Amino acid sequence: MEKDFEGEVVGRSATLFTAAFDQATGVGTCVAMESFAGSLHSHEGTFNFAHSATTSGSDRTGEFFTTVPSSGTGELDGISGTGGLTVESDGTHRVWFEYELG
Repeated sequence: MEKDFEGEVVGRSATLFTAAFDQATGVGTCVAMESFAGSLHSHEGTFNFAHSATTSGSDRTGEFFTTVPSSGTGELDGISGTGGLTVESDGTHRVWFEYELG
C-alpha cells in the first residue's frame, strides 16, 4: 500500500502491511513496515519505520513504533527515535515522530 502524508510530515511511504483481523468483531493485530520519502519538519530525505498495534474493537493496545536504525538519508541521515499513530473515528490516520538527528 502507498500512503500520502501532509502537515509537519510531507511525503509518501510504501508500506508492507499485514494483519490478523476479524472484520466482523473488529478484533485483531496489525504490523507494518514503511519506507518514507519526503520531509519531516522541513528536513528532506528518506527513512524507514515500523509499527504495530492490537485492538479489541474499540481500543489500541500493545502499540509499538520505531524508526529503523541507519535508514535515514539526506537531511534525515542518522534519524532515530519513536513515534505513534492514532486512528480517528472517521478513519483518518495521524502519525507523529519523536526523533533525533545524529
